[in-house]
Amino acid sequence: MAVFKKRTAGKPGEWYYCLEHKKVEEGPECPAKDRFGPYATPAEAQHALETAHERDLQWENDPRWHDAKAGEGGDEG
Repeated sequence: MAVFKKRTAGKPGEWYYCLEHKKVEEGPECPAKDRFGPYATPAEAQHALETAHERDLQWENDPRWHDAKAGEGGDEG
């Protein structure tokens, strides 16, 4: 008996953006490695790449992710 199923059944009202096919899907049609989501609406799923880019920029500029300023301390042994 297999421990993991090959596909997860999609739920109505959950939307995903497939990175492989570059399209919005209701319910997970493609493997998790190839999709972003779930999103509440198709419009949110359509903008998944933009949302990810915005979050990347926020994290890159978040001072909590940078313990030392450039040129300070660190492991420069």
